[in-house]
Amino acid sequence: MLAYNELKKGMVFVLEGEPWQVLEYEFLRMQQRKPVAKCKIKSLINGKIVERNFHQSESFEEADLPKEEIKYLYNNRGEFWFSAKDNPAQRFALKEENLGLTVKFLKPNTLVTAIKFNDQIISVLVPIKMDLKIKEAPPNIAGDSAKSGTKKAVLETGVEVDVPLFVNTGDTIRVNTELGTYTERVEKGK
Repeated sequence: MLAYNELKKGMVFVLEGEPWQVLEYEFLRMQQRKPVAKCKIKSLINGKIVERNFHQSESFEEADLPKEEIKYLYNNRGEFWFSAKDNPAQRFALKEENLGLTVKFLKPNTLVTAIKFNDQIISVLVPIKMDLKIKEAPPNIAGDSAKSGTKKAVLETGVEVDVPLFVNTGDTIRVNTELGTYTERVEKGK
């Protein structure tokens, strides 16, 4: 069991039967009042963020979140379909709301890490950097690469990112999935 003053930033605990992650933690001790832990916490089930104060009398169970590797297959009408890593017949779907924006960078047959709570998948961790091909990018204009600038490009997954002017359609780039930004060109297209 965790006491109210043992909560730290990044820690995951169980509150009212749901796993919550501490985003911000501040210990407050005001005159003639009992000390309080002021926290900003995020539900790992629905992504809701709330501010909450915890008192001395409160204690929490640390959340056990086992991880398992699964394979991303495809998405259809807001549902993302996955399978067991070694058995494509064991398929299941997760709603887009539960997964967050990072799954928009996934391409078929990518291995991802599933986070479970009470034997139910609540979230998916995608690789931080992914190599994706550029499907559409405006053409270069001679002399543009001399000045720094960016242009919008559409990736093979349908996501739009800002890329440097020298990147063209058909190039393969590395994207940071947490920030949704270009990091480097991996391969020049033909």
